[in-house]
Amino acid sequence: MFIQTEPTPNPNVLKFLPGREVSVEPREFLNADEAAASPLAEALFGLESVAGVFFGSDYVSVTRRADGLDWTQMKAPILAGIMDHFVSGAPLMRDGATDSVEAGDDSEIVVEIKQLLDSRVRPAVAQDGGDILFDAFDEETGVLTLRMRGACAGCPSSSATLKAGVEQMMKHYIPEVTRVEQVI
Repeated sequence: MFIQTEPTPNPNVLKFLPGREVSVEPREFLNADEAAASPLAEALFGLESVAGVFFGSDYVSVTRRADGLDWTQMKAPILAGIMDHFVSGAPLMRDGATDSVEAGDDSEIVVEIKQLLDSRVRPAVAQDGGDILFDAFDEETGVLTLRMRGACAGCPSSSATLKAGVEQMMKHYIPEVTRVEQVI
């Protein structure tokens, strides 16, 4: 198995591409307790300086602590952990581990926002090792709030991505959106 690595716009996140499907649904783990739901995430959190793990469709993004080891020291153990997991044939998630959210009764505007996020925004952001999720839309004010995950969370360019990219696109296609904000 050959695993490639790619830098992301966030210098504290590195993207690992194992050359196979990783996760059908994006999953994020921000601490060791959350990582207990996944054997791979748990193994990665067992390594020094790992501060976050994100599973995309065909990649694993690992966030390092800003005050921890540098990537030259961390890369080999992370590669070994990912390779060991996939070679073992172990499941990505333990039985019963889920965080799926019910769609509920979304308004027509919210459905349009989610479709635009899924078709245009999320694929582009996934290339940088992250994800953007719908959080809420206030129909009275037109404020759309989004949650950034993976390499996008804490990225120095994330606010520019939201304002220059996502906000402009949303305003263009969905005039009811007046502003886009990030939920922290």
